[in-house]
Amino acid sequence: MKGKIILLVIILIFGSYVAVAQSMSDFEPAGRAAFVKLKNPDMYKGNPHSKFVASYTEKKGSNTALVVHVAGHTTGYPNYHEDDVYILELGVIDKKRGYQPDMDWGDVIDGFIFGVSDERYNYVSDGIVFEHLDDALAYLDKKAKENGQNGKKILFYHGSVRSGSPIINQGCGFALYYLILIHEYGRLPAYYHVITGAIFPYLNSPYANYELSHISELQYYYNNNQLNYLDNQFD
Repeated sequence: MKGKIILLVIILIFGSYVAVAQSMSDFEPAGRAAFVKLKNPDMYKGNPHSKFVASYTEKKGSNTALVVHVAGHTTGYPNYHEDDVYILELGVIDKKRGYQPDMDWGDVIDGFIFGVSDERYNYVSDGIVFEHLDDALAYLDKKAKENGQNGKKILFYHGSVRSGSPIINQGCGFALYYLILIHEYGRLPAYYHVITGAIFPYLNSPYANYELSHISELQYYYNNNQLNYLDNQFD
């Protein structure tokens, strides 16, 4: 009985800590937006995942979302409107590994234990490259305010995986999602939001079942340029 009481107290303290940390941030973490791409570019006005992000953002009482990516280039990641929701995009450029669509589990474990160095990355939004996360977030904050931000920015990571299992591989933008969580809340709340963010699409995405039952086909179509529907657009 005494052990259960101690455990309950620990849970309550941790829950309160997470709640206080979140209340002090301009972000509200949601989680993963996709398992595999349905169209390419994926986060673009009218795309199913873009509409899902916008719909969930409105459901949370906001008109602004941020979707983070692994950047394969420095010419895109534009901020745009999906109906009444302003969707911000931010890509991370790994200066150590370069563009690698697959997760490095050594990096993941090292990041969870020791944290992630901001100096390892550059960031891109609207084709503008930033050397530091603070500068990138300040730019996005300015863009959000210019476009009438109302409520917190709902935070997503893209999550799409071009090969292998999207259940094991957390996909595009996961590392940057974790980096922003640490930046905003500290290490312990970040762990909590990483777990809830990974579970998020199973409970909320209207496309989850279709994506998970057509993984190999959709990955094949994407890798063979059969999902492209706009010329000279990237995501």
